[in-house]
Amino acid sequence: MRTRTTTAGILAALAITLTACSSTEEPAAVDQSSQPPALSDADKAKIREDLGYPPKPDAATADAFIKALNAIDTDIVHGKDEKALSRGADTCRMIKDHPERAKQIEQTNKRWTSPTHPDGHGLATAEKILDAAHKHLCPDF
Repeated sequence: MRTRTTTAGILAALAITLTACSSTEEPAAVDQSSQPPALSDADKAKIREDLGYPPKPDAATADAFIKALNAIDTDIVHGKDEKALSRGADTCRMIKDHPERAKQIEQTNKRWTSPTHPDGHGLATAEKILDAAHKHLCPDF
């Protein structure tokens, strides 16, 4: 009997609390004038350049890069083209930051992992990935 009374009391208190917390008021409208203006493509390109990244590749360049990676090993991209393009841009930035080839290969191996290669694809494959990124995404680096 005591358990039922206690349980009923707890449920009643919970119901009152939930009812008191509910609100039918509409959320306040977001003041659009306080939002920063959208960046233009030119602004985005300038930011990429200032941060040391290559320009965003056009569709043909991106496709050529993905094909080059898949020719090395399809597990490098593993169906995630956008992720591979992002990693490629990071690889280009790393080329700029670390001019020593051995360091570039080591960092590429660490950066380019996949579910079946969580520790990288090995130095020989990393070197091929590095060359593909350099050739297709940042030949001027």
